[in-house]
Amino acid sequence: MLQPKPPIQFEQLTERYPDLAAAYEAYGKAATNVGPLEPRLIHLVKLGIAMGMRHEGAVHAHTRKALAAGFSPDELRHAALLAAPTMGWPAMMAAYLWVEDELAAEGSSRTVTTEGMS
Repeated sequence: MLQPKPPIQFEQLTERYPDLAAAYEAYGKAATNVGPLEPRLIHLVKLGIAMGMRHEGAVHAHTRKALAAGFSPDELRHAALLAAPTMGWPAMMAAYLWVEDELAAEGSSRTVTTEGMS
C-alpha cells in the first residue's frame, strides 16, 4: 500500500528533530501492532478519532491515508456522516468538508461545496 507523502512541515520538523520523530514513529507502530485490527481498518479508526477531536490537519492526513489504504470516497463520506449523532451537525459538517477537501484534491467531485464560506 502506497503511503501518501506527508506535508512539508512534518518533513521539516522530523529533519530538525530526528530522535523525536523516530520515537513518535516507533510509538505509532507499537500502537498499531498491539492489537488485532487489520491495517486498513486502523486508517478508518484514526480518521474517526481525528474527526471527533476536530483536528483539521489530522482529518486531512487520515483521509489521504484511508484513500491510500483503498477506501472509496463514498466510504469516507459515510464515515464523516456517522459523526453527526455523536458530535452534532456543525462539527460533522466541518469534518465532512475537510474530507471533501482531500477527495477534491484527488479528483473526486465534491458533494457539498464550500461556496460562500470565508
